[in-house]
Amino acid sequence: MAFKIGLLGYGTVGTGTAEIILDPEGRNSLLQEIEIAKVGVRSLDQPRSPQLSTEVLTTDLEAIVNDPEIEIVVELLGGLEPARSLILQAIAKGKHIVTANKAVIARHGEEIFTAANQAEVYVLFEAAVGGGIPVIKPLKQSLGVNRIETVIGIINGTTNYILTQMTEEGADFEEVLAEAQQLGYAEADPTADVDGYDAADKIAILAAIAFNGRIKREDISCEGIRQINATDISYADDLGFVIKLLAIAKRGRSPIAKANADNDSLQVRVHPTLVSKDHPLANVNGVYNAILVEGDPLGQVMLFGPGAGKGATASAVVSDIVNIIGFLQTSNTTRKLDPMLKCPHDHFKQLTPIAEINTRFYARFLCQDVPGVIGHLGTSFGNHDVSLESVVQIGFRNNLAEIVVVTHNVQEGNFRKALEEIKSLASIDSIPSILRVL
Repeated sequence: MAFKIGLLGYGTVGTGTAEIILDPEGRNSLLQEIEIAKVGVRSLDQPRSPQLSTEVLTTDLEAIVNDPEIEIVVELLGGLEPARSLILQAIAKGKHIVTANKAVIARHGEEIFTAANQAEVYVLFEAAVGGGIPVIKPLKQSLGVNRIETVIGIINGTTNYILTQMTEEGADFEEVLAEAQQLGYAEADPTADVDGYDAADKIAILAAIAFNGRIKREDISCEGIRQINATDISYADDLGFVIKLLAIAKRGRSPIAKANADNDSLQVRVHPTLVSKDHPLANVNGVYNAILVEGDPLGQVMLFGPGAGKGATASAVVSDIVNIIGFLQTSNTTRKLDPMLKCPHDHFKQLTPIAEINTRFYARFLCQDVPGVIGHLGTSFGNHDVSLESVVQIGFRNNLAEIVVVTHNVQEGNFRKALEEIKSLASIDSIPSILRVL
């Protein structure tokens, strides 16, 4: 008996999904059990490949989620609406969901998973993070017996491409962004990528799975890469670092939260970061993604591969479809969900405020060339318990001395207070760059 699926969307990922399903030779045998019953499109007249029969194509998306013969709805529309509403409608009709939509899962996961658990249906979303890199299922299953301590990822291909090109070409952000847009690596409106929002959606999903709790997407501290320039990339290189946009989730209890007996705090954040050249993530370049997971007793494991693209994302989508079909074929009539596939989390994790995290910092200062300026910097940092690892006067820029400081691990709030004091010093002209160091 064939399992009938309905696709909501037939763009790049949708056509890639159909290509895999319609060409099952040499692949998982369960692909032969899949029938593409309906495909929702915006226009029936647009040419597509692979071409599907006119009986399969429809512009009525609600007809797909309401079709009693369709067992699995595959949402590939992107965006929040109508994706969210259609997913919830399909769940209410008892249909399983496969989606590549990181935004709707990160921002409306609570409502979607609550509805899915009540309806006893699956919502699988391997393609939502890391494209074709298997990361969701390994976190749930293969790595699930570990006590995960840290998940750190390069999970946005656009920003990784831009930073790689800036590093290799010595170019500034705007120049490389324009190049990335011409090549199709960046959208006409690159906001979601370059301002870190896409990565924040993805780390919200990974953190929820790795740390067994829901994450409020709006509480994630998020910074993008617009302020990164060739000067800082060059100085980072001299200091033994590369700059990457990292999404970080780690156990980290704030001093304030420690008073709570049920404290379950996490650090979850996205920002450009100086990464030591000998770190496993330092050599992940171009549009590639990588996720580094550290847990007990496993230690470190890194998952690496193409983070986007037709084939990579479609591979993850079809894998989820096959997983659902495999379980449905072997499950009994009670339809009890496989605990390894369902999302059981029903409580929110407390996120440590960014001011309370401990990290290292890189800061670049433009100063008047007067005696004692480095001493003044050191005094101001010392006033706020900020320990300095190195202070280097690089040279001069527009008749101003350029000084680069790297700190030891310090509390971010203290570091920011020190900067406010430093800004008031007569010898300080400006602070062009402030970056965290991994």
